[in-house]
Parts: sequence; C-alpha cells; structure tokens
Amino acid sequence: TSVELKRGLGLFLDDAINTNTPGVFMQRRTVSAGQQFNIRGYGNGARGTNGISSNFDGQGTKVYLNGIPLTDAEGITLMDDIDFNSIGNVEILKGPSGTLYGLAIAGVVNLKTVVAEKNKVSVGQEVMVGSYGLQRYTTSLRIGSEKSSFLVNYGKQHFDGFMNHTASDKNFVNVIGEMRLSEKQSMSTFLSYSNSYDERNGELTKGQYDTLDYVKNPNKTGNPAYIKNDAHSNVISIRTGVSHTYRLNRNISNTTVLFGSGLNSNVSSAGGWTDKAPVNYGLRSSFDLSYTLSSTIRLNGIIGMEAQRQNAQTIGYAMVPDSFNLSGDNIIGAMRSNQYTVNKTSSYFAEFTLSLPKEFSLTAGIGSSNMNIALYDRFYVASNNNPSNPKGTRNPRTYEQSYSGLYSPHLALNKVFRKNYSAYFSYSTGYKAPVSSYFFIPVTGQVNTGLIPERGSQVEIGTKGNTLKGRLHYEMAYFMADFTNKMTVFAVPIATGNATAYTYVANGGAVKNKGIELMLKGSVYESATGFISAIKPFFNLAYSRFRYGNFKVQQLSADRRSIVESDFSHNVLPGVPKITFNAGVDFLSNKGIYGNINYNFRDSMYYTSDNKNVAKGFSLLNARVGFRKSVLKRFDLDIYAGANNITSKQYYQMVFVNQLPDAYLPGPAKINYFSGINLRYSFK
Repeated sequence: TSVELKRGLGLFLDDAINTNTPGVFMQRRTVSAGQQFNIRGYGNGARGTNGISSNFDGQGTKVYLNGIPLTDAEGITLMDDIDFNSIGNVEILKGPSGTLYGLAIAGVVNLKTVVAEKNKVSVGQEVMVGSYGLQRYTTSLRIGSEKSSFLVNYGKQHFDGFMNHTASDKNFVNVIGEMRLSEKQSMSTFLSYSNSYDERNGELTKGQYDTLDYVKNPNKTGNPAYIKNDAHSNVISIRTGVSHTYRLNRNISNTTVLFGSGLNSNVSSAGGWTDKAPVNYGLRSSFDLSYTLSSTIRLNGIIGMEAQRQNAQTIGYAMVPDSFNLSGDNIIGAMRSNQYTVNKTSSYFAEFTLSLPKEFSLTAGIGSSNMNIALYDRFYVASNNNPSNPKGTRNPRTYEQSYSGLYSPHLALNKVFRKNYSAYFSYSTGYKAPVSSYFFIPVTGQVNTGLIPERGSQVEIGTKGNTLKGRLHYEMAYFMADFTNKMTVFAVPIATGNATAYTYVANGGAVKNKGIELMLKGSVYESATGFISAIKPFFNLAYSRFRYGNFKVQQLSADRRSIVESDFSHNVLPGVPKITFNAGVDFLSNKGIYGNINYNFRDSMYYTSDNKNVAKGFSLLNARVGFRKSVLKRFDLDIYAGANNITSKQYYQMVFVNQLPDAYLPGPAKINYFSGINLRYSFK
C-alpha cells in the first residue's frame, strides 16, 4: 500500500518491493531504469553471456498498470518509462499464474496509480532533493466529485549519479480519470507520456567492486567500452487505456479494457547502438459472475479473454570513432541488422470459487494461451541478391512460429477458522514462450522448430490471519515450484572449410525451487490522545532452496572448433540469496509527526551456475521522519527528511548472472540523504 511505498524515497519501486515482499527480489540496471523482477527464483530470459540467465530484459513476469499490460506481446517487460512515484498500490501474485494472465510463468505484478479523493478539488506541489544531485518536482491537480475523479500529475526528475556516467533524467505526465456513468455503468481512463534518459557506465569486475574502486575513483570507474560509446537508455513513450464496466444484472457484470502504447527507444552499450520502435495494442474483457445457490453455498467466477499485438522495427548499428573528434564519444556506424517483428498473443480463461459450509471454499480454473511470432529480416546483403542462392537465404527473409494450446489449470482449497485464520492449498501452472531472437538461427537461416515453451508448476501450502485481538497480521507459505523445458544454449563448432561456428537456443533442463516465506505486521501501541498515536512494527523472511535439475549448457571453445559442455545439474541456482529478511517499525504522532526505520538483510549468493563465484551479502539501515499538518484550513503540509544506507555498507543494485569478468552494478556505498516538502491547496 502507500504506507510501504512511501517508507523510503518513493521513487524507485525496488526499495519498497525488497523491503516488504518476501520471495520477490527486484533489481535495476541504472539509477532509474532497467528494472527486473525475480519472483521465487524465476528471473529473466534464457540466453546470457555464458548461456543462461539474460541480464538485459525482463521475461516471465506479467506486469500491468491500471489494467494495461506493460509486458509486450513478445513477453518482455520494460519499465523505464513508469513513474513509480505515482503508484498508490501494488499487488503481486507469486508463482505461475497462467490461468488468468496467459504467459505468466513467474507471476504477475499489478500496479495501480493514485486517484483523486471524492468531493475534493486541490492543487499540489512537491519538491524533493537529495545526495548526488537528486531533484524531483511533482505538480498535481486533483478534481473529485461524488461520481467522478480526475487527476493530472507532472513529474520532473534528475540525478547526477554517484559515479562516472550514471546520470538520469526523466519527465512524466499521467492523466487518470474515473466516472460513474449510471447505477450500472462506470468508466476509467489512463494516459501517460514519458521521456526517460539514463546513462550506463557498464558492469564492474569483482576486483573493482571488492576494492571499492567506484568509491575511491568515482569519476574514473566504469567499463571504458560503455563510456566510449556513450552507453545509455533513452525511452520516449505514450501509453493509454480505457476501461468500461457494465452491470447486466445483480449476477453478471462485464469489464472491458482497450489499451495501446507507442514507444521509441535508442540504446547504446559496449556492443553497439539499437533503435527500436514497437507499437502495442489490444484488449482484455472479462465477465464477473456471482450466484447464491443456497443459504450456505455461493458461486463466484470470472471468464474472459485477453489479446495483444505488437509491431516492432529494430535496427542495430556498430559504433565507430568520430574522425572529427577521435578523443570524444564514438558515433553510429554501419547498420548490422534490420528486423521487423509482429507478435500476437491471446489467452482465454475461466475460474470459479465455490463457497461451502463450514467456511470451506474451492477454486478451480483453466486458461489457454497462444503466441504467434513473425520476423522479417530486412537487412540487405548485396551478395545474397542473386538467383543462385538457395531458397530462403535471400533478403528479405521471413521466419514464423506459433505456440498454441498452452493450457494452465489452477486449483485451490481454503478453510477459515473462527473468522480470523485461514489455511490453504493451491496448485498453479504457467508458460513462457520464446522471444523472437530465440526461435530462428541467423547463421543457417533456419527456424528453430524444436524449441517449445517453458512450463512452470507450483504447489503452495500456507496460512494467514489476524491474532492478538487483531493487533498482529501474519502470512506464512511453503512452496515447491518446478520449471521444465528451460531454454538454454547449444553450440555448433567449425567443422571444415568455410563452415561457421554458432550457438542456438534449445530446451535443455529443469529448475526446482523450494522455499518458505513469512510476513508479520502488527500494532504494539495505539492511543487517540497521547503524543504517540501508533507504533507498528513489521518483519518478513524468505528462505530459498533453489536448485537446477538436470541442466547442461554448451559453449564454443576458444578456437571455435570444439564444444565445451558444462553440467550444472543439482547446483544452486545463481542470482538469489538463500536468506533475506527485513524488519522495521512505523510510528505516528497525534501532533503530526511520523517516521519509520527499517533494516534489510541479503545473504551471500552465487552469481555463476558453476557455483564458483559468490557475491557477498549485505545489510542496509534506512530511516525517514516527517511532519504532516493541515494549516490555514485549506493547506495540507508535509515536510520530511530521510537517510538511506545509514551505516555506509557496500551493496549492489544488480549482479549480472553468468557474466565474467564484469558482473556488478553497485549502489552508493556511503550514507545518502533526501528531504522534501509537499504543499497542497484544497478549493473545497
């Protein structure tokens, strides 16, 4: 909720997720871009520098904003353009969620923006400043009536960066409207514009990280190839959606969301420059059903569908020295690739919950997902443009693949005890289809017909409830998740003559994840008259036992004439700490003073699949204090200040899995501060 989201800066969602959600680990590649979710051990894509665990895009998790998919039709989630300061609520479904959400093998994250209050019209201005040149300005207009609300947010954000070439600039505009058209109809709208630019300075080696080189030499540290190429991520986007709900009768209602987005990005790194211009559009429509079958039996359900299409142009360039300024940044060179892709996804779902006597309920559902990928290679090679070439090798080349009939059942049983406690069992499934770069082999010009989607299944047993007269809320879960047909890399060496060595993606193994999660939230003190009105501690813990099943990866030898096979079977899955826990306390005063302090612990973790490289664990201590008061009848004032990493500990924002020698993206290893003021004027 907003309480957890605003415990820290409130600008970077990973701060809130990692502190408050056991079993979910969120990272970001730059100051405010390249965000990725790892839910119960399922991280990102299949192919990385050493064969597995892509570090460059988010896959497997389906993310929605106000009911609009941020995850594109290919299954990749980009969040560079999302203003997390405007988020008011986050819901996370952990584990395969294919029944209701299609290709969601890792889970689902539902983001919801703040909305205008009813019967209140106000304008507000917030200013935040902090260490390393942090500046954030948010201007908002909120108009609320009995039947409608309208909110406009404009945010401007800047960060100098805490080491060389890590600056960030962002501009956001969000427009959110809600209207109750009649007793039976309501409508909501969403429109956002974003212009995001984040510099990249590359990953640090273990030596640079361990010796705190980025602290001692912040103006010199970084990957020279990244900096020479002016590495960055620039994303300009527009997202929009319209949702309409109509209640047909007391038993049936329909909600339909139409959505679309247009995005233009240019990204450079050590490997070159890429321009991408995807357009996504689609709809999600569902019927909510509710029937009273008897005085003790009730049936609730949802049936519906979701469809999305993406058309994307992606062009890759080499980067070369600027002959007019050889000491300056490299410039765009010759084109290396030009691909046009069309991705289509669809899912159909039905799920029902039967409420039974003695506080039992049974949930059962099934979903069906489909994906079609078409890739048009528009990169012209003159030597290919002759009739002697075999069929399929001349440009433009077309590659197409479909994955259909991916059925995802879900079953759950829940029992409530004494109105305050419940115990449950659930079984869920989901899939992840290949992205376009996996399903064809450029060297041979062949479609990778043997590649099939990954499948995930999860069994979870848990309990949740309230005790101590409602003063303590707890949640505890044990889960077992299996991921099969995991995509990995296989190699083909140079044979004879002019044969070319290459690698391709294939289904090569399994991952078996087991874990325990615990969350406690309580209130140890409450008073309506004392100076302190409430003291609310919280604690959460995750224990992860994640292992490979049978899992092998092939790489090419140094001379590219032979295969080096690595067997990671039964090794610990890299990229996830074994133990994480967080603890803290919120306090409120009847005089308007509020604050919190929280402690985060991350255990050490392997970051290569051979379990030979370990990232050290760390702990962070953060705090925030503020004063909130209504003044002069119409003004609401909120002044606050805080500090992150109070004990100046070394930590990382992200570790690239299976990438050596450079793998670390560190966070600031010194205490850093922030403060701000939020002033709002209400007209009525």
